[in-house]
Amino acid sequence: MENTLKHILQYPVLPVYYNEDIQTCTAVVNACYQGGIRVFEFVNRGDKAPENFSQLLSFQKENWPDLLLGIGTIKSAAMATAYIEMGARFIVSPVVKTEIAEVTLKKGILWVPGCMTPTEISLAEDLGAPLVKLFPGDTLGTGFLKGIKPLFPAMRFMPTGGVNPTKESISGWFDAGVSAVGLGSKLFAKPEGATGYDWLVERSNELMRTVSTYTQQ
Repeated sequence: MENTLKHILQYPVLPVYYNEDIQTCTAVVNACYQGGIRVFEFVNRGDKAPENFSQLLSFQKENWPDLLLGIGTIKSAAMATAYIEMGARFIVSPVVKTEIAEVTLKKGILWVPGCMTPTEISLAEDLGAPLVKLFPGDTLGTGFLKGIKPLFPAMRFMPTGGVNPTKESISGWFDAGVSAVGLGSKLFAKPEGATGYDWLVERSNELMRTVSTYTQQ
């Protein structure tokens, strides 16, 4: 778990993505990887999620040796267990649940629970989570983080939802004290007229250049 967390802190941009089509999934993850991203959160939000995640893990072993693939939108211990057995390197949840902590953290698998209040953050901390997801990030905002961070000096934070793939947005969050950022639909919004995935490689590369300022501190 410590190595997983260390890896995320070193490469603190987590794309959050799902697609039914495995070829599209592979192309998207590959473009992010070519752009320097080394952590990827596939999400359990469709019927094809288990099958596609399994195939991505197989592809990762052959083609993306230093990429950590985790699974998000996990809301039960059974769901977490199934994906851990499949090979998920970390588990992300939209909620804080003791039963999920018991099948992840106690097995040495990093669990990132979603929190929106100081009470939820405190519970996550008591359960042993070293990193929590602030969700939805755009609703909470950097002001919320600045306000609650002194209450939890040992906790690390990652906003997801509403984080923009711009220098202003990323810098704003890191300046407020986050340790990583999760990016979903805004990261994957294809520019008008673009073909292929070169635009995603470049966008990922720009993001990694932006966060490198903070990871080197």
